[in-house]
Amino acid sequence: MKWLRLIGLSVAFSLLAFSDNFSHTEIISYTVNLQKQDLQLYWKDDKGQIIGNFKNLQSLLKKNHRELVFAMNAGMYRKDQSPQGLFIQQRKTKAPIDNGNGSGNFYLKPNGVFYWVGKKAHVVKTEDFRMKNNIDFATQSGPMLVIDGKIHSAFKEGSTNLNIRNGVGILPDGTIVFALSKTETNFYDFAKYFQELGCKNALYLDGFVSRMYLPEKKWVQTDGSFGVMIGVTKKR
Repeated sequence: MKWLRLIGLSVAFSLLAFSDNFSHTEIISYTVNLQKQDLQLYWKDDKGQIIGNFKNLQSLLKKNHRELVFAMNAGMYRKDQSPQGLFIQQRKTKAPIDNGNGSGNFYLKPNGVFYWVGKKAHVVKTEDFRMKNNIDFATQSGPMLVIDGKIHSAFKEGSTNLNIRNGVGILPDGTIVFALSKTETNFYDFAKYFQELGCKNALYLDGFVSRMYLPEKKWVQTDGSFGVMIGVTKKR
């Protein structure tokens, strides 16, 4: 069965080559300046119904005379679309922090929390997060992609664990960068993207279900069904 082994080696080599050739052109990103833009986390509408996707969010915002400029899923969620881990919305804790252990990406320690207070955003390891009454919005996810400027030690260069991925990091000037891989990539290459931008810390949000709504770059994905979503709006 020598030919089968050769095919297997060929497939493995192709996957490795794809990883090695992954470029930043295969990532779409959007930066947010909290000093100038309105960034919020969304989950349910005023009637307590889960919004679910960007199309529904768009419709909801129109009723409030707001226009959706950017949106992305903001973390992992359970089968009932409730947040997996901490979720704070307008200073109200809607889901508690998860300090436990388990299987899956969320529990690939260290995981982390993305949050902002006023006009300043943070990405920190869960173990370093401190609950305060003035936190405007927060979402927990995992794993961390970049920790103190270094790529997560569990990630392997050339890994064939490929998937669509999205995440968030804080740039050196304090602005926020959100990113989505247009094609499948591994954790190492995705984390490296944030590292090369100068992000001291960056957090993975989710995988194959990930979507982004960004009309200004002609990237409009309105399908999917999510838990918490993140969005930037402006007055209509």
